[in-house]
Amino acid sequence: MRRLAVLTSGGDAPGMNAAIRAVVEEGLHHEIEVMGVQHGFKGLVEGEYIKLGVADVTHAIRRGGTILYSARYPEFKEEAVQKQAIKKMEENGIEGLIVIGGDGSFAGALSLTKLGFPAVGIPGTIDNDIPGTEYTIGFDSAMTAATIAIDNITDTAASHNRTFVVEVMGRNAGDIAIWAGVGTGADAIIIPEEEFFMGDIVRRVRASRQHGKDYSIIVLAEGVMGVEDFIKEYKKEAPEQSVRGVNLSHIQRGGNPTGRDRVFATLMGAKAVDLILHGQSGIYVGIIGEELAVFDIVETLEKVKHKVRDDLYELNRSLTDRY
Repeated sequence: MRRLAVLTSGGDAPGMNAAIRAVVEEGLHHEIEVMGVQHGFKGLVEGEYIKLGVADVTHAIRRGGTILYSARYPEFKEEAVQKQAIKKMEENGIEGLIVIGGDGSFAGALSLTKLGFPAVGIPGTIDNDIPGTEYTIGFDSAMTAATIAIDNITDTAASHNRTFVVEVMGRNAGDIAIWAGVGTGADAIIIPEEEFFMGDIVRRVRASRQHGKDYSIIVLAEGVMGVEDFIKEYKKEAPEQSVRGVNLSHIQRGGNPTGRDRVFATLMGAKAVDLILHGQSGIYVGIIGEELAVFDIVETLEKVKHKVRDDLYELNRSLTDRY
């Protein structure tokens, strides 16, 4: 193999650039040229390829976002479009592809594999919602950003004896909410994976106030409902409370990646190159027990469901369940 390509797809995540850098450096170590594909699968089809060298990626390791850009491209679900992408890559001498992104990106990689073109995935999504792996690139940075923001909000909440509802990202996964909620001592954590009852949330907040706490924090995953709708329902049960809402939104996705994201992204990027050079395809690199692991994309997309840390969720409930 003489030339590889790498792309980022879906939502950006801190640490993607560290993975790109590792792919380039590991490729050069094996005397392989690495092409960067701009704008994800759209650029793959349209031939937006740039040659990447050390000078292009050396500073990228500390940058958030993706230097290759990203774009939604639903047209890639069509086999005719996939074949166009393969033809374009073959015309440019590209013999393998590394895809950094979430489950939608992995579906694209799998489609190419089924058509005979080698592709390997690297999980890059702040939601941490890829089944199999315990960790995805960007999650630690997003969780840390949410934790810092909630800490800042807490200062104001305590100054005014208020209840704050903080909406964090996590469309179908409550990982950011759970980790940030536990990390900031939230009174309640609301996630898509678990039922909740407004009366129970209000009871716990009132009990914490009776025990001397001068503020309350409720962490809400976006996949449950919006913060404004939540507050409307909450106020029906607790009209006496001063309640404010904050949506952290995209500030969780930006900013410099944490050291943990950089290290795991580097490990995954280098491993992905080694795997594809050894003829592996239709797989992705993940983490189990702090160690690299390899997963089948078909198993991931079709047979395995993402699981949140139930132990952390239950720990928060037990710590805040006062009477």
